[in-house]
Amino acid sequence: MDNSSQRKILRVSPACEIPQLARDITAALAGNGPTLGFGEVISEFAPAQAAVVIGTSGTTGTPKEISLSANALLSSARASNSFLEAKSGDTWSLLLPLTHVAAVNVFVRAIELGTIPVDLRNHVGEYPRVDFTAIVPTQLFRALNGDDHLLKHLQGAKGVLVGGAALSAGVRNQAIAAGIRVVTTYGMSETSGGCVYNGEILDGVELEIRGGSIFIRGKVLALNLNLNDGWFETNDLGEVVDGKVVVIGRSDDVIISGGENLSLNKVESILTDLFPAIQCAAFSVEDPQWGESLHVAVVGQVDRESITTVLENRLGSFAKPKGIHFVESLPLLGIGKVDRKRLAQGISHE
Repeated sequence: MDNSSQRKILRVSPACEIPQLARDITAALAGNGPTLGFGEVISEFAPAQAAVVIGTSGTTGTPKEISLSANALLSSARASNSFLEAKSGDTWSLLLPLTHVAAVNVFVRAIELGTIPVDLRNHVGEYPRVDFTAIVPTQLFRALNGDDHLLKHLQGAKGVLVGGAALSAGVRNQAIAAGIRVVTTYGMSETSGGCVYNGEILDGVELEIRGGSIFIRGKVLALNLNLNDGWFETNDLGEVVDGKVVVIGRSDDVIISGGENLSLNKVESILTDLFPAIQCAAFSVEDPQWGESLHVAVVGQVDRESITTVLENRLGSFAKPKGIHFVESLPLLGIGKVDRKRLAQGISHE
């Protein structure tokens, strides 16, 4: 195979030293270094325009490789820094693993400000102060429920991006009350990470709602996408309310139980809003009577009857869970997103 029009991929170790990685990313963006591979990258070569390749299983569990150009990554970083009113010399901390686009973005944003990220992935004890950071909802939950060092770190930042999975209104409100300047983000690897902050579309990004589905266009899009007139159709559902983009959930998170449509995202949202001290995940199990039966996994303490009552009152009798399972932690797919298939498999093997 002729690879003359492609770039060799250098796979990045999750344990890579931060100064060296900052240099490698700078070279990749400038085009005078190899393409960097993060996560589950199998390919040896990438398109010539690709600065970074993200290997991810996404929310479906199907492996895929997302190629991002320097233009896409820089456009995303500049729009992010602009929204946050970040200035030259401002610092970012790295609290995310080097397997996800969100971690890559921390580097690119910091490089644009003339700094390199402060590595806090395995930090113990008090955290140093930084201007900005990016985390997933699970980390925010932990900060609000016992991790005092992380809480203080987040409180000291001028902006804390929270993405990778849906952030419940209850946890968000709790964080704001604790003095954390939360910025909820929406995006995916295909859009170079977050492209909607606090419901506002970032500069250089276009977003439309068509038939309830979210479509995105702009410089932040990945190279290897199937586009229609430049538009990328996501698997997410949304609406615009008072000029703000509201992400409702994924189109594939709706199950049919007893002939009724039931959104797993809606179930989780209701429970986490009313019981902010718990983490939960709704998932389905094949059922000969119901077709798909609703189950809920819970981390924390809450009465089973309270969960059942809330869901029946808010959604109807068909939303009564067929099983409520207390677990020590929720299995994750990538960062932040719950592995619902793994939960269902665990139940089916019981």
